Amino acid sequence: MSFSDIEPFMLRAFAVAVVMGPLCALLGVFVTARRMAFFSDTIAHGALAGIGLGFLLGFEDPTWPMVLFSLLVAAAILWLKEHTDLLTDTIMALLLSGSVAFGIIVLSMLKNKRGELHRYLFGDILSVGPDDVWLAVVLCAAIGAWLFTKLSPLALLTASEDLAHVCGVRTRWLNYAFVLVLTVVVSLSIRLLGIILVTSLVVIPPAAARNLARNLRQQLILSLIIGLFGGAVGTVASYHWDIPCGPAIVMACIAVFIGSLLVSKLWLNQPAKAKAV
Repeated sequence: MSFSDIEPFMLRAFAVAVVMGPLCALLGVFVTARRMAFFSDTIAHGALAGIGLGFLLGFEDPTWPMVLFSLLVAAAILWLKEHTDLLTDTIMALLLSGSVAFGIIVLSMLKNKRGELHRYLFGDILSVGPDDVWLAVVLCAAIGAWLFTKLSPLALLTASEDLAHVCGVRTRWLNYAFVLVLTVVVSLSIRLLGIILVTSLVVIPPAAARNLARNLRQQLILSLIIGLFGGAVGTVASYHWDIPCGPAIVMACIAVFIGSLLVSKLWLNQPAKAKAV
């Protein structure tokens, strides 16, 4: 089968998957190391309210209202964390449940948009257009360049915020910038996997990479490769087996995670166990 035999919408879906998959995986290394997986989940679920408001305001494509509301949720998390005694997980659970409830209420009021709820909950990568592909490419290039330039400060911040501050890193602003980048990527990736599954693309590839990596550089490279593999294989499997694309991408990443766990336990740790015996 040649590329000319494949439907254009599948080629666009494949392009977005192989661009956003590695980007989410790369960010996920720092997300998992800093224990921010629940943060990304809160942002993803908070986007539902932005989607509802976008449709309510008459937007045919609620992407930008969704991103703006996600940024508002992220700002609320940071503000409550700095100005209250509430624990971080309590703040995120509060905002997650509130924004989801608000989003569902708004969508329920829009009789002709109820079908959109399923689309954004579970993803609809097959509906992406040429503009979405270019947006994904530009986003990947811009954020990839930013991560490359901030790699050392981010690594130091991830290891120890106090040490990063002593070494001259502007920790507060770097934290804000990272939250901003993560929020934008997560909210825009909802078209790829949907609200329910989007966090998996941020968490699973770096988790699999951590099973195999021995340092941060290896984890970054392996996570990027696994994100690329999951996006490509999941999309191809969806096309050939006629299954939902988002869940197929997640299951491809899960398969790699299981494989990395087996390799880590049965092969990489074998010399250490033999030595111990």
